[in-house]
Amino acid sequence: MIVAAAPLSEQLGNALVIGVITGAVYSLLAVGIVLVYKASGVFNFAQGEFGTVAVYLAYVASDGNYWGLPFGIALVIGLAGAVALGLLTERLVIRPLFDAPRVTLLVATAGVALFAIGVQFWRFNDPAIRSFPAIFKESARITVLGIRISDQRILILLVLAALAVVLVAFFRSPLGLAVLAASQEPVASELVGVSVRKISSLTWALAALFGGLAGILQAAPNGGIGSFQPGFLTFGGNGALIPGFTAAVLGGMGSLPGAVGGGLIIGVVEALGGLSLFEEVPGARSVMVFGILLLVLLVRPQGLFVRRAAH
Repeated sequence: MIVAAAPLSEQLGNALVIGVITGAVYSLLAVGIVLVYKASGVFNFAQGEFGTVAVYLAYVASDGNYWGLPFGIALVIGLAGAVALGLLTERLVIRPLFDAPRVTLLVATAGVALFAIGVQFWRFNDPAIRSFPAIFKESARITVLGIRISDQRILILLVLAALAVVLVAFFRSPLGLAVLAASQEPVASELVGVSVRKISSLTWALAALFGGLAGILQAAPNGGIGSFQPGFLTFGGNGALIPGFTAAVLGGMGSLPGAVGGGLIIGVVEALGGLSLFEEVPGARSVMVFGILLLVLLVRPQGLFVRRAAH
């Protein structure tokens, strides 16, 4: 029993560590999804493509066959491109359709995602998997639960923690309170001088920034050379959009802390689903994630981190 328990204990430790790190990426996407939903009531299916566009722009800016810029500058260009796409989506797609049924807006954001993927295929002529360099070359300098963790993965956690602190401070500031007011009472907000249109642009820009960060961190997760291809965050083996949406719903679509917590839960559940105990079950990770999601929706449809409304 002791001999058998040791490998399982090691697997559990590895699953917990990797699950939290993977869940941090899901949390970044979920926070962006919740921001847009809180501000406009829109389910944004373009969130994953904000990240993919950031990765492609950073790749073009840093690769010697293209612009050949320093990697730090390339990352800034990638994030700026993601923010620009978010602003264009809000201005050219969401704002003209804002009074349409919400399902129309949902389909419109899906259309933005498919358009972005099509441009990626067209611009690079093929769906080839490309290499993306890590932000840090050093790796595995920290050990948690006996698991060596790369600097890149530590960076993912630090980025999530920093953004959580920034969001708390932001929503306690006058501008953050204006965002909340515009989302809950847009007419009254306009009457007191708050521009709902500017607030909408701001939230889409922030959501795109979080998507861009998630994409760049997901493209190179191991401190070595990562990989990406068209639509890799939305679809593909590394697809994080559906887990990100699941995290947002799990935590409560109106709760930013819930989005963070939901992402971490989904990451850990997926990692546990990949243990050798379940390796013979096809799609075990997805089955576990959506099984738990269904259970939560049946028991607490408002999400785990949102209080049930009083009747």
